[in-house]
Amino acid sequence: MDWQGRSGAHYRLFAEGLDSFAMTPDDLYVIAKGSHVLWVGSADDLVADPSSRVRFRLALDCATQVYRLDAPVNHHAASWDLEEAMPTSLATLPAQAA
Repeated sequence: MDWQGRSGAHYRLFAEGLDSFAMTPDDLYVIAKGSHVLWVGSADDLVADPSSRVRFRLALDCATQVYRLDAPVNHHAASWDLEEAMPTSLATLPAQAA
């Protein structure tokens, strides 16, 4: 599935089973509820960062999807970009006037 990050970059994310996904060390994961990103990170983030672990657990409580990004070249930049990402089908819709 194609997602567009806050920078405008596109990412090919692969759907994983919410109840059965297993994190690999090099990949990045997006936990979402619908098209809303709840958490972005890797297995290393869960080990090294206690606050990331807390956000991960909270995200899993209300998530509807998990996506995997195959080993990004720049893990931190991709994480930042995907925090505000959305599926391309939504990103390309014209903004509605308020």
